[in-house]
Amino acid sequence: MLGKKLTPVAIGKLERFVADFEMREKLFTPPALAPRREEKVAIVGSGPAGLTCASELARMGYQVTVFEALHAVGGVLRYGIPEFRLPKEILDIETERIKALGVEIYTNFVIGRTATIDELFDEWGFKAIFLATGAGTPTFLGIPGENLSGVYSANEFLTRVNLMGAFRFPDFDTPIRIGESVAVIGGGNTAMDAVRTSKRLGAKHSYLIYRRSRSEMPARQEEVHHAEQEGIEFLLLTNPTRILADDNSWVRGIECQRMELGEPDESGRRRPVAVKGSEFVVEVQTIVEAIGQKPNPIIQATTPGLTTSKRGTVVINDQQATSRAGIFAGGDLSRGGATVILAMRDGKQASAAIHAYLQNGTAHT
Repeated sequence: MLGKKLTPVAIGKLERFVADFEMREKLFTPPALAPRREEKVAIVGSGPAGLTCASELARMGYQVTVFEALHAVGGVLRYGIPEFRLPKEILDIETERIKALGVEIYTNFVIGRTATIDELFDEWGFKAIFLATGAGTPTFLGIPGENLSGVYSANEFLTRVNLMGAFRFPDFDTPIRIGESVAVIGGGNTAMDAVRTSKRLGAKHSYLIYRRSRSEMPARQEEVHHAEQEGIEFLLLTNPTRILADDNSWVRGIECQRMELGEPDESGRRRPVAVKGSEFVVEVQTIVEAIGQKPNPIIQATTPGLTTSKRGTVVINDQQATSRAGIFAGGDLSRGGATVILAMRDGKQASAAIHAYLQNGTAHT
């Protein structure tokens, strides 16, 4: 009713106020832990799904170990979400709280290379494993010129900036080159993060190229609104066809084609149809492709009997259980690219399913 006559209640902002107030006033009280159990549980991946599952299981008394492939904890919370949306100080505080529950964390530990899933069972003694490695493998358009210098996937671009401190080069060792004009291709939340980041890195023109209209964008409307406020230039109903090079094989522009909306496709959104003879060139020096990601296949390739889909995701049932006894999965690894809150939901549900699995006496032996 309030939303019909006045401004709706900003629940998210109220939740943030409570969390910020608790942190500022140091009101946090560690939760009570259940008596320590003998069973050991491994969490593969320290993103939102993995950390949530680890926290819940630790509170139940389980001995929990998290394995993270990168050198810092947080997964997409650290390398994917920019500082202006999620200050890393908050992530660090939450990580320390999880460690205080007794959770052990190994970084620089690649499951499938440093140790396999079967070795975690047979040699490390884990009774259940939760896979939460996300979707960090980028997809590309497949257009000419994608191999040119100055073309990034959104994953590489945001990781260089957020995790590796590229914005502070040469104080940090990983540089990132930004031209005066940057084009980000895509219409999701990741595309919004990338294009707003490019603006903060000094781009005079930051373009968002999307093949449908504004109303079809999968990004949250709040993120689209913020991008517009910051001066992002939207090129809607526009589809890239090829990337153009200068004499040194660096990006000098991107050729695009105007689109119009046709009948709905399988996603329910109206299908973009090319307008013949409508090609034009946008002069840019940097291009970021943010058109989706898929799971890294290392675990799937090194774990016999683990069923996967055509998209490379791990197949699970409604209790987050995979085709292998004792192995559970969640987050982007099972969903494909999704949201942080859905990943956290999967982690919480997986913790309950793992608890039931272990208590029913069906633990891996």
